[in-house]
Amino acid sequence: MKKINLIISFMFISIGLFGCQQNDNEKVDNEPSETQPLDTKAEVLEEDFVYRLVTEKAEYGKNEPIKIYAELEYTGGKEEIEIFHSASPFSFPMIETKRNYEIGYGMDQPLLSTKLLKGEPLRAEYSGSGGYDSKDKKEYIDFMRQIMNQEFPEGRYVVNGIADFYIIANEETEQEKKYIIKANVEFRVKHSN
Repeated sequence: MKKINLIISFMFISIGLFGCQQNDNEKVDNEPSETQPLDTKAEVLEEDFVYRLVTEKAEYGKNEPIKIYAELEYTGGKEEIEIFHSASPFSFPMIETKRNYEIGYGMDQPLLSTKLLKGEPLRAEYSGSGGYDSKDKKEYIDFMRQIMNQEFPEGRYVVNGIADFYIIANEETEQEKKYIIKANVEFRVKHSN
């Protein structure tokens, strides 16, 4: 009886493993088609703040400047509010989806403050990113050097924008309220028309 149970168990495990097998020769393509529209604008409302992330174009040409900006607008009940953040409340990390390369966004980490006037957005433009380690593969280093020179290689890019800041929620206790608001936009770079 134990032998039959063992054989039946082995058969079910074998069937399960066989069903999970993947053919490595088949290419899985998660890229949207060239004609599929890309999300070039995003807006996220979180409590008294509106975060906007925009790329001015869905498609850029070779060596064309990439125009991306972020905005943070206060919509609460006061006339103004003070936010606290690192060098900027905005960061613009990206992923190039064809190569699956992450493009980091480094920033100085001082503690700065900015006053937001109600209804007047604070705006910052993307000004470059990227980095690499000497142990990275040559293809990745070459790619990052182009990004760092703001010469984006052909591909599809997803910007994972972040507004990262805090406010003093209670003046008496100096209790902080942290905000990390995220949004995504995307664009393509094509070197030929």
